[in-house]
Amino acid sequence: MAGPLNANEWQIRAPAPACGACACAFTDGEKFRSRLVFAPEEGYRREDLCERCWSAATAAGTVSFWRCVYRAPAPPPPEPLRKETAESLLRSLMEKGDPAKAGVMFVLTVMLERRRVLVERDVRFHDDGTRTRIYEHRGTGESFTILDPGLRLDDLEKVQAEVVGLLGGDAAPAAGAAPTGESSPCST
Repeated sequence: MAGPLNANEWQIRAPAPACGACACAFTDGEKFRSRLVFAPEEGYRREDLCERCWSAATAAGTVSFWRCVYRAPAPPPPEPLRKETAESLLRSLMEKGDPAKAGVMFVLTVMLERRRVLVERDVRFHDDGTRTRIYEHRGTGESFTILDPGLRLDDLEKVQAEVVGLLGGDAAPAAGAAPTGESSPCST
């Protein structure tokens, strides 16, 4: 009989990506068996075995066992925005000087400020009610003079969509879409 569980022995372990006996990698959707084994010298440990190795496995030291379906982990999502991309787009738009892109330039500037690439140094108020914001690049010391277009909340979504499009990003995931990275369900 296995020894009692101590608080220090409780560990949560994810399924292994390969069989613990033959080392063959599990494929997405493959059924396998998991067992909890107690060894006096090392305590409790989880073992994941393919169906072929399960039939050859001994029951010695097995405290509990269950069936699982292997779900390959989802690849990590790409970084939604790289600093270089936002910065190079901002520089390109500033060189063109297109006043129709003032909202896009402002949103890019705020994004870079939040990523601590740019720091706001001053705000200039003009007689016509407009504002100009002066930013400094933390790495190079360059100054960026950005017109604050005074975006309203109802304009922001359109401008953000334009920024995403210019950066070559994908559309936002559909509402109700299943989140990625969920653990696989096990059945007994």
